[in-house]
Amino acid sequence: MNDVVFTKSLFEFIGTAILVLFGDGVVASNLLKKSKGENGGWVVVTIAWGLAVMLGVFISGPYSGAHLNPAVTLGLAAAGTFSWSLVVPYIVAQMLGGFTGAVLVYLYYKDHYDATDDPAAKLATFCTAPAIRNYGRNLFSEIVGTFMLVFVILALSIDGNTSEVGMGALGAFPVAMLIIALGMSLGGTTGYAINPARDLAPRIAHAILPIKGKGFNDWEYSWVPVAGLIIGGFIAAALYCLIYC
Repeated sequence: MNDVVFTKSLFEFIGTAILVLFGDGVVASNLLKKSKGENGGWVVVTIAWGLAVMLGVFISGPYSGAHLNPAVTLGLAAAGTFSWSLVVPYIVAQMLGGFTGAVLVYLYYKDHYDATDDPAAKLATFCTAPAIRNYGRNLFSEIVGTFMLVFVILALSIDGNTSEVGMGALGAFPVAMLIIALGMSLGGTTGYAINPARDLAPRIAHAILPIKGKGFNDWEYSWVPVAGLIIGGFIAAALYCLIYC
């Protein structure tokens, strides 16, 4: 791995870790017992997630393009605005960043995890779960949410900008607004994972960490966010190419 690839991957790792630290952190603050943020509500969660993404994008954007999401990386590559040679290093860095961010949330809120009896609430601080379990419609929800995420991000790269410019520091604010809008409008069904590094990597961390009374990991559902994100990202890339290429 050359220095350029290493630097880009490093900032994908840092940006994704920051995203998950703040994003999963606000969920932990809302759900875990004796937290001062307990029962803060869905609006608090969606706004904080948007700000978490904004911070991750702002910090890593000038160096890596701030994908922070395997679905975005695959979508940009499929649309021809990102090199396929960087896809694997980016996704590895994003997954490691998501795992690290989740571990930091656990260490930060450990006393509150110990004070919480509900294993589902503990799991929810790491990953998503459907409000109503219907795999077909849950998958559809993730496809639509990811399609909107990737297509809008691709749209930010038009008018002569590269994906790096479009996803750089100046793109942090519109991306944050996009995440907030997605959460408040489309997040009610599945919790809008729209990012394997946000959903699968922390779920793996949950399975590994010594969480008191953690219960199940819900692996039966874990494929839905991953499959939905891949499908949604590629559909977005195909439509982008049809319109703009």
